[in-house]
Amino acid sequence: MVNFFDDHTLLVQHGHGKSTAQSELTFVDLTLLLLFLVALLLLLLAWSNDARVNGDGRQCEHNPAPKPRPHAVSILEFGAVGDGKTLNTIAFQNAIFYLKSFADKGGAQLYVPPGTWLTQSFNLTSHLTLFLEKGANILGSQDPFQWEVVDPLPSYGRGVEVPGGRYQSLINGYMLRDVVITDSSDHVCIEDCQIATGYDAISLKSGWDEYGIAYGRPTENVHIRRVHLQAHSGSTIAFGSDMSGGISNILVENAHIYNSDSGIEFRTMRGRGGYMKEIIVSDIEMENIYTAIAATGYCGSHPDDKFDPNALPLLDHIILQDMRGTNITIAGNFAGLQESPFTNICLSNITLSLNSLSSITWKCSNVYGFSDSVLPKPCPDLETLSNCLTLMSINGKTAVM
Repeated sequence: MVNFFDDHTLLVQHGHGKSTAQSELTFVDLTLLLLFLVALLLLLLAWSNDARVNGDGRQCEHNPAPKPRPHAVSILEFGAVGDGKTLNTIAFQNAIFYLKSFADKGGAQLYVPPGTWLTQSFNLTSHLTLFLEKGANILGSQDPFQWEVVDPLPSYGRGVEVPGGRYQSLINGYMLRDVVITDSSDHVCIEDCQIATGYDAISLKSGWDEYGIAYGRPTENVHIRRVHLQAHSGSTIAFGSDMSGGISNILVENAHIYNSDSGIEFRTMRGRGGYMKEIIVSDIEMENIYTAIAATGYCGSHPDDKFDPNALPLLDHIILQDMRGTNITIAGNFAGLQESPFTNICLSNITLSLNSLSSITWKCSNVYGFSDSVLPKPCPDLETLSNCLTLMSINGKTAVM
């Protein structure tokens, strides 16, 4: 039995109405106890969410140092010269051929000291660490006649096609194992890189249509930071369009992107299925970008005619914050699917300075989101109520909208 008295004391009676001094709690004590329990519950929920989102912690903070190889040689031992003029292809090829013999003995390391090492293409091998000292640059030969032309390879669907053979890439892997790539990968750290490409600089993918859905392996827990990126005719950081296995829990921060067709782009289409969600892009500097932010549901192709046209992709809970840009032509271009619009696109603290070519600042269709302190002013679609007024933490980065 519980009785309330005028002195604001809660008296709990046990049994047949007998009370004890130990059963008295003032309302002040009860309030403090309830506040403590609520705080404890919130702390446990935050810890649980952090463990769910971050896995074993920040990807770029807790990666162990590479295990030392029991055998190591320097490229200098094979006659290489790092003057930027001497061609070192044979030196690299001979060094790697020699180090292949240590594959079953714990592997080996090829050390490249500071300098500019001009070379044609060479193949890597398994159980090899290619270690570049600070100040070391591997420079591909600028003479196209020094690049081997390989026979055309079987095509997996459609892509960027040119007639005839193709030039071999600078560094190739043949029969490699345990190679980490950003397609259907987990716990990936990309940091302190300078990348300049003709198309996309960094692209996150996770499977293509029905094959990606069946495989069901997402790309998640990726941390990208302190990168300088240029993508002349593509996107500096692209998500999809192959995303049928799902892409989530991604943190991109402290990036400088310049001289590119697109800055941050999300790509998908009907038949993909899958999802792109819980992604934070923060602290971005842009220069000379045609489209700063883009998301489209009409990008890509299908591997065959067995895809499910009713497999609709999900783009949800995307946070873009603390971004600055100069000489931008289009601030943002969002084109979602009518059957599956983009939702919870959250923009905050973004200032983009447009160039004289700008006629349309924002383009929006089938997208819903929220914006705060964004210039130029976004379309009305990005000023609707959404679930942006939440707290999301990815890899230790917290975003509050």
